Order: sequence, then C-alpha cells, then structure tokens
Amino acid sequence: MHRLTIWAPEGLPEIVAGTDLGVAIGDLLAAQEPADRPAEGDVVVVTSKIVSKAEGQVVAAADREQAITDETVRVVATRERPDGPPLRIVENRLGLVMAAAGVDASNTPEGTVLLLPKDPDASARALRAALRARFGLDRLGVVVTDTAGRPWRAALVDIAIGAAGIAPADDLRGGTDTHGRPLNVTVTAVVDEIASATELVRGKATGRAVAVVRGADRHLSDDDGPGAATLVRTGPEDLFREGSREAYDRGRADALKPLGHAAT
Repeated sequence: MHRLTIWAPEGLPEIVAGTDLGVAIGDLLAAQEPADRPAEGDVVVVTSKIVSKAEGQVVAAADREQAITDETVRVVATRERPDGPPLRIVENRLGLVMAAAGVDASNTPEGTVLLLPKDPDASARALRAALRARFGLDRLGVVVTDTAGRPWRAALVDIAIGAAGIAPADDLRGGTDTHGRPLNVTVTAVVDEIASATELVRGKATGRAVAVVRGADRHLSDDDGPGAATLVRTGPEDLFREGSREAYDRGRADALKPLGHAAT
C-alpha cells in the first residue's frame, strides 16, 4: 500500500509586508502535535498569496485593469463581458499564461491588489532553507501555489508556480506500462498534482494557507532542484501561443506573401 497524507494547520497570523515567512510558518508547524510537524521527506505547500504579502507585492491600484496591463507581456485572448471589464488571458512576467495576469483583488485592503511573487522559485528556496534549519531536516520540499484555469475545462485548480527540494516532473518516458507497452510521452507534473491536492484541505476562504504533504518523498531531491519555472511551456512547444485573431492575421499574411500582395 502507498499512502499520501495531507493536512492544513490553522493559526497562521496575518501576513504583512516584511513578515519573516520562515519564522511565521515555522512557528505554526512547531505548535502542532509531534506527529504533525515536518519530518524527513515531507513537502510544505504554501499559497502564493502569503508569499506575495510578505514580500510587499501589495500595490495601490484604483483600477485593477491597469495593474493587469502592467503585469502583461503578451495578450493571448480577450473576451468581452456584458457585466464587467473584458476577460483577458495573458502571459505575465513570470511566463505564466493566466486570466488577469495573476493579479488578485481578494483578501487585500480596499484600493489595492496583490501581484504574484517576483521570483516564486527563489521564494521557495528561501523558505526551504529556513524550515530545514528550524526542524533539523535534510530532505524537505517546498511548493508555492496559485490558482489557475485550464483550457477546455471548467472551474479552477491550484498549480505550482514555485518549488524547491522536489523534482517538478516525473519523466516516465523509456519505461513501460502495466501491459509492457513503451511509454514515449508520459511526463507527470508532480508539483502541480501536489499543489492541487492540498487545496482540498486548505480551501479558499478558511485562512489555512499552509499544508504539509507526507508520502511523496520519492520525488524529493537533495538540492533545491530546477524549480517550477521549468514547467512553463514556451516557444515552439506552445501550440496555443496565439489567440484566434493573431493566428488568423499571421496566416493571412503568410498566405499573401507568395502572391506579392500586402496584407491589409
């Protein structure tokens, strides 16, 4: 039998700019029963919201739309909505393709919005170092999560935008399935699966921003590892890089080139 255990302790204090997140989360976890404190091979999962708050990523923004524009490096798709501003799917400065560039206006003071951490992998590495020292651990993973939609699927899930001490993906290519067939393309996004699983015990409006995962130790690494940024699909591998309008315009321009016509 293989078992995965996940729990989300309560009692994390309000996080503000300048909060030492390693200390705050360390105090929260140290206050738990001995069996529920971090152990060798565990993964500590935290929401990007508290990381952003601690790092001072709360910015004044009377207009959330302007904050989204400022965080956008590429517009993928837009859709007008009768009851509000247009929905924008964009690539943000981290390379993540998300609705509203990941700009969050919930659980922040009126007139402000919350941006994503500047470098979520670096945030995960710093938190891992602090927690390893606090609890005297060698093998500990840290995952920083954020909520995202998925093409062709309704509703939201949490994904990993930062990771340290854990392999972001499990590459099964070169192996075989249970029937002996070769696995040629299977690579599972381990940190995304962990991030999504913890949301089941953390919740969106409970104040439980930290979770501990036990049983995923085979995915842990001795060093910080490459981070979650390696899961961002960019360039030629991104089959949906363009929105429909952009793809149409480019296709039309390419079609007219051999004819010597100018696209208008």
